[in-house]
This record gives sequence, structure tokens and C-alpha cells, in this order.
Amino acid sequence: MKHLGSRRLGPVLVDVRVGRSWWLLPAGLSDELDNVPLLTMHPPGWPLVSPPVLYPIGERGWLERPDGSGRLTDPTALGVAFGVSGRPFAEALA
Repeated sequence: MKHLGSRRLGPVLVDVRVGRSWWLLPAGLSDELDNVPLLTMHPPGWPLVSPPVLYPIGERGWLERPDGSGRLTDPTALGVAFGVSGRPFAEALA
């Protein structure tokens, strides 16, 4: 998240029980992130069960809360942060 920066980062949902995170991205992306092995793209309309913004339910909660502005994560910045090589940004620099 720190490699995205606050201006490129939108809401991020996490589930610590299963070790997954979901970044909310603009609809209409086609294959922009297909070459990033650590990311799985879901189509518009795919159901994402999320808790209310202010508190988690079970092990699922918002790491970066939606703020009502409509701000979403920049897909290009997300791809760079995870690295095309399949290694997260920090590992790619090592």
C-alpha cells in the first residue's frame, strides 16, 4: 500500500483468516493487470462480501476505508506495486 501512495490508493478490503486483500478498481479494465501473477481480476458484478465501513465482521474488514468520494485504486500503480515479475515491489528491488 505504501508504494501506491495515498492519492492512488482506493478502498482495500482484507480477510486475515484467509490472507487475502481486495483493491477496488475502476470498472471497464480489460487486460491491464493480466501480466501480474499475484493479482486476480474479477469481472464487474462479481459479488464481494464486505462488512460495514466502520467495523469488521469476523476476520474481514477495511484496511483502507471507502470515503464516499468514489476514489478507486489506480490500476497502473497497483500493477507496478506488485511487479510484473510476480514479485512484490519490495522484493523486486532486492
